[in-house]
Formats: sequence, structure tokens, C-alpha cells
Amino acid sequence: MKILVTGGLGFIGSHTVVELQNEGFEVVIVDDLSNTSLKVLDGIDAITGKIPAFEKLDLRDKNKVQDFFKRHHDISGVIHFAASKAVGESVENPLLYYENNINALVYVLQELQKMTEANFIFSSSCTVYGQAEKMPITEDASIQIAASPYGNTKQIGEEIITDVAKVTNINAILLRYFNPIGAHPSAEIGELPIGVPQNLVPFITQTGFGLRKELSVYGDDYPTPDGTAVRDYIHVVDLAKAHVIALQRLLNKKNIAKVETFNLGTGTGSSVLEVIKSFEKVSGQKLPYKIVARREGDITSAYANTDKANTVLGWKAQSTLEEAMASAWKWEQKIRSKE
Repeated sequence: MKILVTGGLGFIGSHTVVELQNEGFEVVIVDDLSNTSLKVLDGIDAITGKIPAFEKLDLRDKNKVQDFFKRHHDISGVIHFAASKAVGESVENPLLYYENNINALVYVLQELQKMTEANFIFSSSCTVYGQAEKMPITEDASIQIAASPYGNTKQIGEEIITDVAKVTNINAILLRYFNPIGAHPSAEIGELPIGVPQNLVPFITQTGFGLRKELSVYGDDYPTPDGTAVRDYIHVVDLAKAHVIALQRLLNKKNIAKVETFNLGTGTGSSVLEVIKSFEKVSGQKLPYKIVARREGDITSAYANTDKANTVLGWKAQSTLEEAMASAWKWEQKIRSKE
């Protein structure tokens, strides 16, 4: 079966491509390479022994999206990662996020609705919950007003998919990730941010390697045990495997609704300072950091209730925070040794 993975050379996308190929799927990747590198294809090949088909394509170009689907009319499923994903950047440049995250989604869905049957996995986010009223967060938690344009694009994206599925042959699963970290245990692929990292863990590993002077911890006055923000950090390989399971659920017609939603996390919240301590333990070195003011768009706490994913989807996160941090540190050391 041929599966389209949009944004398939990105952090989560590339790990999902590996898991898909390991399960015997034929993968076609489209990516505009705006936040990744073609070298990721070599990493996928090194792990799986196969280079997936790849096309450089900006999904904001409607004509090119139409042309792609004319040439690939035998696609059995789509896993849609392609999107901009930094909360801070979205606050500073909202129109970039609305254009990139909404237009691309609409153009892909317009082609899928022409098919007699279409299966669609959406890369969503726990940001749709905003600051949830209680922890851990279940899929039934109310959707709060988005704390950032990025979060809003995920809310709008989910609404678009739900509306379209009602009147077409598209079946969809919305996967609400918590905080993906780590790298493949082979250290052949991992998180490769271009420029200054927007996410905590690559900033930690770059600081640990000496590329950054120190880490900024945004706020130590949150109502949490140590005053720093709490998140649910999930190993990217665990997350990637959930996509394959979700896709197989649709392909095997096991879904009980046109659109299903699952939280993907570990069920455990870790503070920023706890993540720093975890890095210090696996790396054997102290990390320089300073406390700075809170960052706009950030929430206090978010961690998942994973019962639905565990029981209905049949998936459970396996890796610990330390295992994820160790894999991220191994990856950082490898890519710097090549420079």
C-alpha cells in the first residue's frame, strides 16, 4: 500500500516513515525542505535499507498539489505532518502560520475528497486544549481559546477535517501530541532544527555541546512544584509507532466514527528543571541556564490522560524521559562530529 507522508523529512515525519517502511508500506514523501535537509533520506535508508520516494513540493501551491495527486492516484492513506510548529514564532508571524498550516491542509483534503475512499491521519497537538482546567487531559476536555496562532491552526484544522469527513468518503484520526523529544536509537535521524531551536530539548543538547552559551528557562513563578512549566515529553519513536497503528486502524476499517481523536503522551508531566536534571544525568555534565521572563503563548501545565490511546488504539508509550534524553544527546553528538 502506498502512503503519502507530508512533511516526511521533518522530525516526527522521518521517524514515522521509518516505522511505515519497517511495516512494509510503500512511502511517498513530500516536503518543501523549509525546516529540514535532504540528508534525512540517507538516515532513513541507513535504518530501513530503503530510500522512500521523495518530491520537493510546497503544499501551498494548489496547482502542484493537484498535479501530485493526478500522478499518485493509488494512495491508500495520508499522514499529514507538513506545518509550521513554533508557538513563539506564530505569535510574531501569525499570517505565515495561517497560510502554511491551513491552506496546505485544505488543498490536500480537496484532492482526497475526489477519491472513492480516503484515510487521513492528522498531526494535531495538545495545544488545542489551551490551559486545560484539570490534569491529566482527556480527549473530552473542552477546547479552550487558543493561546497562540499555532494552537489556533490546529483547532481550525481539526474543525475543517471534521466538517469535510461528514460529507465525503474521508475517514480521519486526529492525533493530539504532547511534547515529542529524542531521536532514533541508531542516531541516524533526529531533531534537526534550522537556526535557533524553538523547542526545549534541542536547545538543551546544543547548549550541552557548547553551541549555545546557556539555556533560557522561561519563568520560574508558575504554580507548579518547582515553579517551571510542566509538559508531557514523549519519545519520538513511540509517537511514530502510534501513527502506523492509527493508519492500520483506518485501513482495516476498525474505526467506530468518521473522525476519531487520541491523545499521544506518556501520562506523566515533567517540569523544565526536571528535563534539565535528566539531561545532566545522562550526559554527566552540568548545563548552564538562567531564569528569564515567561514567554507569551506558554501555558502552565499539560500532560495526557492516555487511557483511550492505550485501550482503543492499543498503543502505549514505552520509553522513559531519561531514555529519550539519552537518544537526543547521542544524536546531537553524532551530527556535531560530522561538522
